[in-house]
Amino acid sequence: MTLHVKTQTARLMAGAALGLALSAVAVQADTIRFWTTEEQPERLAKQEEMAAAFKESSGVEVEVIPVSESDLGTRATAAFAAGDLPDVIYHPLQYALPWVEAGILDTDAATDVIADLGVDTFAPGALAMAAAEGGTAAVPVDGWTQMVVYRKDLFDEKGLAAPTSYAAVEAALEALHNPPEMYGFVSATKVDENFMSQVLEHVFLANGVSPVGPDGFKPLEEGPTIEVLDFYKAISKASPPGELYWKQSRELYFAGQAAMIIWSPFILDELAGLRDSAPPTINDDPTTDALAAATGIVTNFSGPSNPDGAAWGDIRYFGITSDADTDNAMDFVRFSMDEGYTQTLSIAPEGKFPVRRGTADNPTAYVEAWAELPVGVDRKAPLGDLYAQEMIDEIVGGLDVAQRWGVAEGQLALASKMINGQAINRVVRQYIDGEVDGPAAVAAMNEELSKVE
Repeated sequence: MTLHVKTQTARLMAGAALGLALSAVAVQADTIRFWTTEEQPERLAKQEEMAAAFKESSGVEVEVIPVSESDLGTRATAAFAAGDLPDVIYHPLQYALPWVEAGILDTDAATDVIADLGVDTFAPGALAMAAAEGGTAAVPVDGWTQMVVYRKDLFDEKGLAAPTSYAAVEAALEALHNPPEMYGFVSATKVDENFMSQVLEHVFLANGVSPVGPDGFKPLEEGPTIEVLDFYKAISKASPPGELYWKQSRELYFAGQAAMIIWSPFILDELAGLRDSAPPTINDDPTTDALAAATGIVTNFSGPSNPDGAAWGDIRYFGITSDADTDNAMDFVRFSMDEGYTQTLSIAPEGKFPVRRGTADNPTAYVEAWAELPVGVDRKAPLGDLYAQEMIDEIVGGLDVAQRWGVAEGQLALASKMINGQAINRVVRQYIDGEVDGPAAVAAMNEELSKVE
């Protein structure tokens, strides 16, 4: 009898242990890990809210793990080697194709999610940038396009066309440049600032000029490149003297002393007097939205050798990894891009343009929702209350045609090294200062860029 009781007890304990083990496995299976580079406390809190909403609808828990963007590449490589990748990674464009080649990303899973949501609901430029063999490397989440910011009120007074081309910009310089009261432009001329690299890439793209092709370095063509150099010299000569970068661009535009600048959309809330640390000084009211009302923007502009022009875009993606709990990871990404998409964009609306415009039933649903999200720091207001609808359309429309050097050719990594090396900045500055002529400048850039590996 005692032996029978002991045996029964042992069986019950074994069954309980097995039940606990299976329960633990089930819990583990219903938890996914999400790496995000949006690590500021307010932004993390919004992502935690989104994870909680997903758990409520699916029963799957999401562990939100902040990762510094500067560490993302090395951490992903190490985690892949250890077989310990997270399920989903929010990452910049630069990692999309290299991570596919390395085996870190599951292209099939991302492509299936995009198909489920509707390919036609996404900005084509955002999809094209992450195009991989057999589909798309990762799911586009949000992005922004660099902008030509201009005084629309002054353009209208003078009957000037919007600065959508080199020629239109140069016509506006002729009409509006009147220093020191008004500079036609504030260009980027500080060679060691990444801001100059970013602005120059946009200006080169506008004229269809790139230093990379499918096989790597491609020598810059002399004629179109000299057109770029001449244009950049023109806007720089209509700028104040000195070493100029984003700081002077914003300050002079905010003071009403610049007709045009090139900037990121992160200026939009400041322009409307919503951030005390960077107030408009065009009048005595640091909270004024008068300058915002007087401003227009252009995202896509063209040079004489490229009539279609180009927009410079920065896109972020949800990558589903090769180590993922694939079904749950896909469900989380679908949720974040569908019923949770407005929450995703609300993390920082001024820099998170919707790359998914809407749904099949309502093609503009997310653009409309985004325009109503509050932006600002010390004060809040929706972009739709601050800027006209045509300007909102221009802001998000740039993502349809957004480009970057090397993306289409599969040479983004090489192009990034060329940009980061700042050789282009140095030679362009020499050309601006009259130290070299056009052909010599093109030859010097080609010589320097050909050395980059």
